[in-house]
Amino acid sequence: MSATEAPKDTAAAQGAIHDASTPEGQLGLAFKRAMVAMRKLRGRETHRPSQISYAQYALLFGLAGMGERSARELAEQAELAPATVAQMLEHLEAAGLVNRTRSEQDRRVVLSVLTERGAAVVAERHAQMEPRWREALSEFSDDELRAAARVLSRLADYFDALLDDDPKD
Repeated sequence: MSATEAPKDTAAAQGAIHDASTPEGQLGLAFKRAMVAMRKLRGRETHRPSQISYAQYALLFGLAGMGERSARELAEQAELAPATVAQMLEHLEAAGLVNRTRSEQDRRVVLSVLTERGAAVVAERHAQMEPRWREALSEFSDDELRAAARVLSRLADYFDALLDDDPKD
């Protein structure tokens, strides 16, 4: 084998993930594209004081219909650092979108809940997003959507297993 040739098993493994000519490669590339788009959307901050960021919307959606939630619970749900969530909640409270109170059971914990105004913002945003979501998926049958959900669940299990296998320093 020459220095420029990769072992066949390595090339095959890389091909399964990155080869657009295989179904696995097409899925891997599409998944990567979707993740990049989500990161861009989450990272896009508004520059107008009257608007809130997509990350802040994620927190508001996490509170919708859930009652009181701690910053830790919201951070896990939104996949953000607890310190980031605490700062975001301060801004959302100042904007009148959430109320925050200390827990009666554990005074160290601050619980957040949507205000009426916050619930209205979530409902408005949901009304904007829902038709676009349905349109994006309209060409797929229910069986195809269920298969896609199974694939995404399996990928989540795959990534969770990678975390579990990661050696701790």
